[in-house]
Amino acid sequence: MQTHIVPVGFDYDRLIAPLVRDQIDVDRVILLEGAVGSEANVEYSRRLSRKLETDFQNLLGAETERFVLEDVYDYDAAFEGAYDLITAELDRGNDVWVNIAAMPRTVSFAFANAAHSLMVERQDDREKIHTYYTAPEKYLETELAEELREGVRLLEDALEGGGDTVELGRDRVRERLESARDLLAEFDERGTTIGAKEINGGHLVEFPVASFSNVKPFEELILYKLGEDGEFASVSELAESLARELGEEYTDSFRSKVIYNVDQLGPGGKGYVEREEHGKSYRTRLSRIGELWVRAHSDTEPTHLEN
Repeated sequence: MQTHIVPVGFDYDRLIAPLVRDQIDVDRVILLEGAVGSEANVEYSRRLSRKLETDFQNLLGAETERFVLEDVYDYDAAFEGAYDLITAELDRGNDVWVNIAAMPRTVSFAFANAAHSLMVERQDDREKIHTYYTAPEKYLETELAEELREGVRLLEDALEGGGDTVELGRDRVRERLESARDLLAEFDERGTTIGAKEINGGHLVEFPVASFSNVKPFEELILYKLGEDGEFASVSELAESLARELGEEYTDSFRSKVIYNVDQLGPGGKGYVEREEHGKSYRTRLSRIGELWVRAHSDTEPTHLEN
């Protein structure tokens, strides 16, 4: 089966038309809705989602489901949700296609990175995971602006007509003209968006990049330990804690094994662990992508500990 995961924003054609035109097999569709902007925006997006649900069924014969993303600007939650959705479809034996053409960039990047992570982790399923983007034939914003300019010219002509516009109400015409001029000025100066939204105390949402290498069993154990206990003052402290948890003797050999694996997980390796020099020791903690890895694998336990 071919499953398509489709985040729904303010687009319709680019989410379904390429699949119809290219005669792509679509057996199952997961539509993701999110609250974006004003109440009118949210309702508009929901209407599109309902239309897409109907048309995916009627035009492509696809089974459809709709899910809601509570916060489209919460990258971590979107990554976790994407990871779970893709994993569930792969476990069913389905090919998974992730459309990243719509929705806020946080959602698109979260789904793309989750798909990438699973390509790395599940080598046997690599060819079953697809991330794709579709470009529109044209953008409506410029046409809307041109239509608005025509309206401005019409209102200007009406005002210049003097008595011919009495029945329209000169004050109403003047009000609409001023509003249209202001809107055009903002459009010409700033494009389709205005300002920068503050999210979690800042204005940037950084997207971590997944490792290109799979995580080995002993490395998994280290990541789970860091996820459970947080930062360690040194790698030796981490090794001692691991030895106690495993019921092993804390020896130079065991310590060296931990140091080696932490190095493999560090900035020069897979990037899941951060190490900050502090005197003669290195504070050791999960990186952002390491935190996401642990969060996504929170229900998974390592089955063996060979290096």
